Amino acid sequence: MKNNLKLPLRGIIPPLVTPLLENGELDIEGLEKLVDHVISGGVHGIFILGTTGEFSGLSKNLKTELIEKTCNLVKNKVPVLVGISDCSFAESVSLAHKAANYGADAVVLVPPFYFSASQVELLAYLKKMVKQLPLPLFLYNIPVHTKVEFSPATVKAVAELPGVVGIKDSSFNLAYIKQIQYLLRGKDDFTYLVGPEQFMAEFILTGGHGGVTGGANMFPKLYVELYNAASNHEMEKIQTLQQKVMQISTLIYQVGQFNSSYLKGLKCALSVMGICNDTLTEPFEKFNPPERKKIEQALKEINYKALL
Repeated sequence: MKNNLKLPLRGIIPPLVTPLLENGELDIEGLEKLVDHVISGGVHGIFILGTTGEFSGLSKNLKTELIEKTCNLVKNKVPVLVGISDCSFAESVSLAHKAANYGADAVVLVPPFYFSASQVELLAYLKKMVKQLPLPLFLYNIPVHTKVEFSPATVKAVAELPGVVGIKDSSFNLAYIKQIQYLLRGKDDFTYLVGPEQFMAEFILTGGHGGVTGGANMFPKLYVELYNAASNHEMEKIQTLQQKVMQISTLIYQVGQFNSSYLKGLKCALSVMGICNDTLTEPFEKFNPPERKKIEQALKEINYKALL
């Protein structure tokens, strides 16, 4: 295990968007600006090739390039977590080894998707997987996209395997992650992270370790400040900061009638802020001028420059 990964992993670990050019290639300049932006904002780690990173729409070559470039840019300042999710077992293992070769600190895995696996099959799959991984593994529960979750009982069993170090939950079900915490009570080095920023503070207040919050791509300082306030039980400060987080969630992530509105809004905002391109993976399209105007207005209403 690399020294850069201290367990449990605590803090804000933004799920980095993947900056893309119009031709589908990696936006290198945008990636450099984005990595510098979030690290300067005080984040505690970086997670690439997650849902926000559009992993499912990226080619193997682009994934490899992204891992190499990100690890070189981060330069061990914070831990780098790499998503290795794929419907192919062999591809996940291959990507994990590439991540290790380029200096990443851990890998992250959702359940195989398309055909839904049973919990018995998932457990067997993970037992086989961890034997072939060169880096520590975080489970990633996001049933809205995978159609299946790692059940609490499965997580409990998997947590006993060498190298399985935590879970990131994006189910929007706080009871789910609390049940896992209860089942694994006493296992103090196991990391609990949540994706939904709307209740990240409440999660930290009740024993969670951190947030994998998409908004930290835009405003890393805000989410780090909210994490610190929750860690220190500063209730009035939490309430003030949480209002700003909810304002961002409402104004940026809900523009247009798209299932991808969160990602479109986030990338559009980063483009308006001059950080990186707003091109998305096929078949998704960036916002047209009317929606972009709404994002510009939202950023003004948020008074985003005060958050930088």
